[in-house]
Amino acid sequence: MPRGRRQEREREAVRRAILDAARHLFVERGYRNVSIRGIAERIDYSAAAIYSYFPSKDAIFFALAAEGFGLLNAALDRIVTAGEGDPLDQLRHGFFAYYEFSKSNPEYFGLMFVDRTVPRLSDHWDRGDFVHTAFEKAATGIQRCIEGGWFPAGTDVHAVFHILWAAVHGVAAIGLCNLFAPGEDPDALARDTLAAALDGISHGVTTTFIGADYRTLCCAQPPSSGEPDDTH
Repeated sequence: MPRGRRQEREREAVRRAILDAARHLFVERGYRNVSIRGIAERIDYSAAAIYSYFPSKDAIFFALAAEGFGLLNAALDRIVTAGEGDPLDQLRHGFFAYYEFSKSNPEYFGLMFVDRTVPRLSDHWDRGDFVHTAFEKAATGIQRCIEGGWFPAGTDVHAVFHILWAAVHGVAAIGLCNLFAPGEDPDALARDTLAAALDGISHGVTTTFIGADYRTLCCAQPPSSGEPDDTH
């Protein structure tokens, strides 16, 4: 193997080790309580070595968030590719896939959507193309339901997105926090809340929530400085 390729593979292996160690530590201790030094100690590296791969702890988080959203977007793509059912069925499958993602990738889900100490994605839209991709898939599905008559004309795409997101996210968060009583079926609750939300939207429920268009937020916010955080 050429030396350059070997070095590239070795560097990628170290980067992977850093991300895996950080993900486990962030979940185990909470993002706020983990330092670059702590991540370095977990893989027997120096803090200086970590900084040669990532300029800050926040940069590590955003790399993990990009990976997590990549997994989520891949699951949504599989639903679109399968093309099973009508647009309403596909929308249901798509939001249920979000719930299933919380079970199959609990560490990513916890960091992306539950841990309140991680950098707020809403403060860094310039780094969040992966968020916009996920929203675009959902918004397209909602628009198809409007155009096909499953949702009333004039339905607010952004409000519907948040209603359906809230329906499945609540169940996912309850499950992640182990708050279900013995014998309770989280999957059944996820299906029921999603069905209730879709039924209400289909019958023209009045919405008062005004949602932001995630597709435009990255253009409205100036790029973040990218300076290292002060947690060492």
